[in-house]
Amino acid sequence: MSEETGDVVVYWRPMCTYCMKLLTQLRFTRLQYTKVNIWRDPDAAAFVRSVANGNETVPTVTVAGRAMVNPSKQELLEAVELHSPHLLRKSS
Repeated sequence: MSEETGDVVVYWRPMCTYCMKLLTQLRFTRLQYTKVNIWRDPDAAAFVRSVANGNETVPTVTVAGRAMVNPSKQELLEAVELHSPHLLRKSS
């Protein structure tokens, strides 16, 4: 899904302070993204483990199929600009 459309997917879990921080910061951007709770989606949890050395390290984010483990807001937005700039909504 992500590779084909260039989507941004944020893998997270409840009570994760790093997830809350990133998701809060993203609310103030124009970025379009999908959130996936790894505690509710075993396949998502398995994916996160596959890119995080066997750990369920979140937030893990994919940008156009490229995984980033615990990225900063800046790192994430730079990856989007490079690989999926269409996901940044133009302000009205």
